[in-house]
Amino acid sequence: MTRPGEAKVKTTLSQEGETAQPRPSSPTTTCHPAPSFKPEVSVPSVGPIVWSRAWDSALVLLLLLLPPLPPQPATMTDGTRSDVGRWGGSSWQPSITPSPEPEPDIRSRGSGRSFWARCCSCCSCRGADDDWGPEPAGPRGSGSRGSGRPGSRGSGSRGSGRPGSRGSGVNAAGDGVIRDGMLVVTGVDLMSRRSDQNRREHHTEEYEYDDLIIRRGQPFLLTVSLSRPYSSSDRMAVELLIGTNPEIGKGTHVIIPVGKGGSGGWKAQVIKSDGQHVDLKVHVSSNAIVGKFRFTVRTRTDAGEFQMPFDPRNEIYILFNPWCPDDPVYVDHEDWRQEYVLNESGRIYYGTEAQIGERTWNYGQFDHGVLDACLYILDRRGMPYAGRGDPVSVSRVISAMVNSLDDNGVLIGNWSGDYSRGTNPSAWVGSVEILLSYLRTGYSVPYGQCWVFAGVTTTVLRCLGIATRTVTNYNSAHDTDTSLTMDIYFDENMKPLEHLNHDSVWNFHVWNDCWMKRSDLPSGFDGWQVVDATPQETSSGIFCCGPCSVESIKNGLVYMKYDTPFIFAEVNSDKVYWQRQDDGSFKIVYVEEKAIGTLICTKAVGSNMREDITHIYKHPEGSDAERKAVETAAAHGSKPNVYATRDSAEDVSVQVETQDAVMGQDLLVNVVLTNRGGSQRTVKLHLYLSVTFYTGVTGPVFKDSKKEVALSPGSSESVALPVAYSEYRPHLVDQGAMLLNVSGHVKENGQVLAKQHTFRLRTPDLSLTVLGAAVVGQETEVQIIFRNPLPVTLTKVVFRLEGSGLQRPKVLNVGDIGGNETVTLRQTFVPVRAGRRQLIASLDSPQLSQVHGVIEVDVAPAPGGGFLSSGRGSSRSGENVPMAPRGGA
Repeated sequence: MTRPGEAKVKTTLSQEGETAQPRPSSPTTTCHPAPSFKPEVSVPSVGPIVWSRAWDSALVLLLLLLPPLPPQPATMTDGTRSDVGRWGGSSWQPSITPSPEPEPDIRSRGSGRSFWARCCSCCSCRGADDDWGPEPAGPRGSGSRGSGRPGSRGSGSRGSGRPGSRGSGVNAAGDGVIRDGMLVVTGVDLMSRRSDQNRREHHTEEYEYDDLIIRRGQPFLLTVSLSRPYSSSDRMAVELLIGTNPEIGKGTHVIIPVGKGGSGGWKAQVIKSDGQHVDLKVHVSSNAIVGKFRFTVRTRTDAGEFQMPFDPRNEIYILFNPWCPDDPVYVDHEDWRQEYVLNESGRIYYGTEAQIGERTWNYGQFDHGVLDACLYILDRRGMPYAGRGDPVSVSRVISAMVNSLDDNGVLIGNWSGDYSRGTNPSAWVGSVEILLSYLRTGYSVPYGQCWVFAGVTTTVLRCLGIATRTVTNYNSAHDTDTSLTMDIYFDENMKPLEHLNHDSVWNFHVWNDCWMKRSDLPSGFDGWQVVDATPQETSSGIFCCGPCSVESIKNGLVYMKYDTPFIFAEVNSDKVYWQRQDDGSFKIVYVEEKAIGTLICTKAVGSNMREDITHIYKHPEGSDAERKAVETAAAHGSKPNVYATRDSAEDVSVQVETQDAVMGQDLLVNVVLTNRGGSQRTVKLHLYLSVTFYTGVTGPVFKDSKKEVALSPGSSESVALPVAYSEYRPHLVDQGAMLLNVSGHVKENGQVLAKQHTFRLRTPDLSLTVLGAAVVGQETEVQIIFRNPLPVTLTKVVFRLEGSGLQRPKVLNVGDIGGNETVTLRQTFVPVRAGRRQLIASLDSPQLSQVHGVIEVDVAPAPGGGFLSSGRGSSRSGENVPMAPRGGA
């Protein structure tokens, strides 16, 4: 099995004959960069050009004389890894910062096609509808594949004259000459503005794009402008193409004859003809590929055939459609669609079951550039276009690509505690900065942990149109040996044997639920599916997980795909305690049945409340159905007879109580023993306290206690363990979590006591206040107040500020903050979209993390209405910010 640290750099060949570009592995690697926001340089028109075969021949000869391209390196220039704890590492990210706008390697564009197809458009693969016959002999819109970068759409008016074409029209003779009687398309209006009917009816008006963004399974409108009035004898077809080698059979080249209906649910009809303008309604198939299509219109008359040149301003994004009953992602609750598709922010829960923490996350799926980043992720994986209409395949690819292992995906995982080469995962406040960095540079972003992977996954799937939510599982098991139990080993004195404890229980783990039909499974397994992008174990040799039906998890049907055994163990396995015997063998001394998956929750629909969804993942704890599910699953594991050797004498119980501990203060832990029997009991108790990462990886024991406790029948006794700040401060790790191992032995009946209890130290929140009214297009000020809870100075303090429709991601360097000091910052932002929005901030320093705050902002429309143009908002990175006068504690 490939370990998480063994990242690979490879070229992926698609199953459809399309070749994906080699993935960049370091800044010194020659690579094909992701699309950027820098507008392309356009060449001014110098009048009509008649292309001839002589030019083709000359171009071929010229390219044959060019020197061959240098081979691309297939490995990283430095194989160093960063240790991320027990279960692996991740690729080292070079300290040299890549250029934010890498220059394209023009010679290597379109490398998925043959040499001749790249050199000469007349050698390109063509597909045509039989009803239309062969395509024109001349070049098809030569050079206008529509591969313009985001933001380079042009500013010309659609439907007025030629729509900014980069080449002349195509006729059947292939000579570029427009003959009398031909029906020339002089322009097209896709009604793509955010306030237009198309965008509103397809629920895409919030996307900060001026392109046409539609959802499959429903129609859109357009107006075609012609050189003369349209007559009944004229023939017209709308065409959509995607990929480097479009083919009709694969759905990557779609031809829709007007008035006759196409195949697979595509059709187009004339709804109005007014002189030289024709209004069309085009219905998109509910099985259409999801992605960005090039668009053209073709006409045919007795005088010849004309094809409108491709224009990047006319590209069309097609998304999944949860509003369409024929789409596998259909959701029949409008409030669910509003929450799980259209909501741009949400709550992510962390901490422990007894000390639940929550933070607001900016998903930002409608921010400018995010949609391009989502499609770029599919491209980087080399996913065949023909498979991009299947939500099962798309969600599985996303779960693999959001982490960087195997494929140089979006985020580098790091659980080591050393984030000096990147960003502390606790410092992120949203997905936008991460996705735009990946889109802009092509390099994996450092660093992420489970809630960051899940937050980015929610953004990507919602952006593509799949209803998705972020889910937290408390006491989440990580089963490493497929036993479907959490095995914890102790020595003869019940002290943990850490070198044998490869299974771990995470304080919490965050993943995603996405909603879809599962036509690849038997009936009854539609609905919520688990997708987990955190790289824990491989699935079919790749670090991905899901989609896995929640219904199969609930009933222990671990043979259902995908990855059901691993996810079942995360939520519903038992914690099995093994004690080493005198002869070196191990014996089960205790089975804790209610220790795993104790609470599974997500943000509630329509509010910021927390919703308990444990019941959809598992039957009630201790019920016959729940025990049957566990034992059914265990029977398919590597230790099918684990329940055959259980002991039953359990008349003394143990419970751990922890006060609300605050970072920087002393704390107190109480262990309560209760004798539920009718006889006197004497317990020899051992307590071991250590710090722990939230993943269950523990540090050395820094405080322990041993005590003998006498219990009368029916009585309880409390054993206190005080811990001073000076005792735990040198050992603190991420999340400020600690693990108390409790073990004991009852003298009278030999009962073994065992319990693990995790608790965390709370951190302060940031206080945000908006000063004045917020109006689209007008500068607004926000005030941020923070008090340092520690008696030590915080160094290299960094604030982050982000909010969809309010503020593009901003990084603020504020220097040092003294012990117990209070600081105040003021920042301005310019809202770009009206409505109720959330502004989110975080603070990070080497001494303190997991500090964040949020405020809701009601933004009024700009005077006169409308949107602020594709608003990028203000976005500055690494800005040094002076602070207001500081106050003492």
